[in-house]
Amino acid sequence: MKTLYFKTAIILGLIANTIFCNAQTLPLNTLMENIPQNAYVKDLNNELTPYIGTYKANFQGNEITLYITKVENKLEESTHKNFYMDALVVKYIVKNSSGTILQDTQNKNIPNIELYSTRTRPTLNTIIFYYSGTNCHVGWGDIYLKKISSNQISWEYRPDDMVFTTGDCPPGTDKTIYLPEAKDLIFTKQ
Repeated sequence: MKTLYFKTAIILGLIANTIFCNAQTLPLNTLMENIPQNAYVKDLNNELTPYIGTYKANFQGNEITLYITKVENKLEESTHKNFYMDALVVKYIVKNSSGTILQDTQNKNIPNIELYSTRTRPTLNTIIFYYSGTNCHVGWGDIYLKKISSNQISWEYRPDDMVFTTGDCPPGTDKTIYLPEAKDLIFTKQ
């Protein structure tokens, strides 16, 4: 009898754990205040998929290559709550006209530079990205990518602050913003 009681308790515990531990799944663009703790904001309509790929553009003598991938269940941490979301993550390489690499987040592990999608505007074919800025967060802001054809996207970079730094920025740190501060810059899929 004790064995039956023990097995029943374990089975009920597993069922309850499954029910209560599964995070609530919500669609992209759910308002932040409507996302509960540990929820999953999922790309239910595949809005992110058309942007995946490698894109190139030239701006003021520099060649910019974007590597856009989709990450599922990306942890988003804020001061009020944590949740998971599907997001596009952008890594990039910026080269000058002689081919010298100025900044590379694709092949080097630069943990302080992040560029990932935070929301979409489906009716405008636009994805909005958070950019943490370059070293010491200089140039942090928003980047808007608009799908204009199957192989082209339009770029708009809106920096929020060009001199913001957190903590002590070590002397000699490169604070140059290599991403193009431009509107309607066309990137072509490779």
